[in-house]
Amino acid sequence: MKNSFFRIGIYFFLAIIFGIIAFYVFAPMNKEDETVYLYIDDNDTPDSLFNKIGEHCHEYGATAVMTLSRHFNDDLTLRPGRYAISPSANAFMLFRDLRNGKQSPLNLVISEVRTRDKLADIIAPHLMMSKEQLLRYLNNNDSLAFLGTGIDTCTVIALFMPYTYEVYWTISPRQLLKKMQENHKVFWNDERKAKAKALGLTPIEVQTLASIVDEETNYQPEKPTVAGMYYNRLKTDMPLQADPTVKFALQNFTLKRIYNNMLLYPSPYNTYYNTGLPPGPIRIASVAGIDAVLNLHHHDFLYMCAKDDLSGSHVFAITYPEHLQNAAKYTAALNARGIK
Repeated sequence: MKNSFFRIGIYFFLAIIFGIIAFYVFAPMNKEDETVYLYIDDNDTPDSLFNKIGEHCHEYGATAVMTLSRHFNDDLTLRPGRYAISPSANAFMLFRDLRNGKQSPLNLVISEVRTRDKLADIIAPHLMMSKEQLLRYLNNNDSLAFLGTGIDTCTVIALFMPYTYEVYWTISPRQLLKKMQENHKVFWNDERKAKAKALGLTPIEVQTLASIVDEETNYQPEKPTVAGMYYNRLKTDMPLQADPTVKFALQNFTLKRIYNNMLLYPSPYNTYYNTGLPPGPIRIASVAGIDAVLNLHHHDFLYMCAKDDLSGSHVFAITYPEHLQNAAKYTAALNARGIK
C-alpha cells in the first residue's frame, strides 16, 4: 500500500514538473496583442538575445528559448535576422524559427529620391546594413562591376524602381543590388524595350529623360508633352537646357530661380553646359514619367516655360521669340511675389 502511495506521489510530482515545463515551452509568450519582431544582428550574444526576447515576451518564454538552446547545444545568435513573434507564439515555435533561420521578410519602400546618398538614407534604417556599407557599393564602380556593362555610379540609381519590395532584413548590399536589377529587367518587358528602341534610346536613357520630366512637372497629363519637347531637342542636337539638371549639378534642390552664372557650372549633369542627356538619372524616375517618355507626344515645340500663374504647369512654344515672351511673363510673376 505504501508503495502505491509512493508511486502515486512520484507520478503526481512528475506531472507537476512536466506541466511546468509544458507551460514554459508551449504557453503563449508574447506580451503584446499584435505580432512583434525580434532582430538578431552580428553583435548579439546569448545574454543580449535573452534581453531582446524579454523586451517583447514574458520572462518564462525567454528562459525557455535559451534553455532549449543550451539543451540542443545550438547558438541561436549565429542566425541573424528578423523573426516574427505572433500573439499566439510560444517558446518552442520561436526556438524552431531561430534554429532554422526562418526569417520574416519586410516591405522595403523605394521612393523617388534624387541622390545616392538620399537613397542610402531611406534604405539603411530598415535593414541590417549600414548607410556606409550601401554607399561603398553605390559610390564605387569596381563594386558595381558584377552588375555588368552599363551600370556605374551614375546609372545605378536607375535600377531602383519606385516600388515596395519584399526583402529580408539581413540582405547584403550586393544581394539588394542584384534584386533591384532583376526587378528592373522585369519592368523593361518586350513592349517597353520596343518603344525605347523606336525612339533610339536605351532603357536607362529613357529613365534619364523621364527623371528630367518628373522634375519639370508634377502635372501628369502634361508629362508626354514635356517629354516630346525634350525629345525634339535631342533629335536636333539642341541643348536640353533643363533647369532641374542645374540644380542637380549644384546639388542644391532648394533653388527657386536659376541665374545666368549657374548655367556655366562645368558639370556633366548641366544640360545648359553640355548637349545631350546627362550621364544618368537626376532622380529615381516615376513609372508615370517613364511611360510618358515611351508614349511621348509628337509635336513641334522646342521651348517650354512655367506659366505666370505659378500653377506648376507650362506653356509651350515653337519659336524662340514666342518663348521669350512667355519667359518675361513668368519672370515678372516671380518678381511680383518676391521670389528669388
